[in-house]
Amino acid sequence: MNITESFNDALRSVITFLPKFAVFLVILVIGWLVAKALRKLVDVVLDRLNFDRAVERGGIKQALARSKYDASGLIAALVYYAVLLIALQMAFGVFGSNPISDMLAGIVAWLPKAIVAIVIIVVAAAIASAVRDLAGSALGGLSYGNLIARVAQVFIVALGVIAALNQIGVATAVTTPVLVTVLATVGGILVVGLGGGMVRPMQQRWDRWLNKAEDELPKANPKNEAYERGREDATRAHSEQQGMPSPQSPQTEPIQTGTSGTLPQHSRGDYP
Repeated sequence: MNITESFNDALRSVITFLPKFAVFLVILVIGWLVAKALRKLVDVVLDRLNFDRAVERGGIKQALARSKYDASGLIAALVYYAVLLIALQMAFGVFGSNPISDMLAGIVAWLPKAIVAIVIIVVAAAIASAVRDLAGSALGGLSYGNLIARVAQVFIVALGVIAALNQIGVATAVTTPVLVTVLATVGGILVVGLGGGMVRPMQQRWDRWLNKAEDELPKANPKNEAYERGREDATRAHSEQQGMPSPQSPQTEPIQTGTSGTLPQHSRGDYP
């Protein structure tokens, strides 16, 4: 009797499981087809919109140079895997509540944040590139114009990265204070600059510092020459202490003369 009941329970479980497994496979196949179609559609649409050319100005193309994806291909791949994850979540949901469904639900809920973070980085990179071009063109006549343009670009990209990390919830304990500090600093600079209260004093200070630097610049060469002379004197004194002639002032042996100050005369008999 127990064997019969156990067999009936097992058969009942198999009969109950088979339809769910069939639905699971159907959902996976449909999800895979939809994901593949959306991947091609997104790739075609982004190519028609010249997305790669627009992103290239932001420096994303250089970042993906070693990758097998370009910018549009990366977005299409993200859409593909996002649809697959959604299909997996729906497929495992057929079996009721289980750990895999809970994990997939958390990942699917996180996907919109990841998409927004990617959009933030792309937009920040494009804005940074535009600011670099504008600043480089406006300050091209200055020797430090390119440096200022590059610093502005890096600053904007860093803000975009911090905002993207905050969006996906990564290292918020570090990025949030940094972002607040940076924004507060920028706001303070704008307030001071627009108010104009510290513009003229700072201009006077900069003029004074620059004039002082220009006045001290010619004094650097005499100091270097004095240093070289002192070094040569020290080397000469050290050589004389060791009984060796200094290479800067070679010594010559004096020529011996006779008592009258002339060369000694030799008689003919002195020669062999």
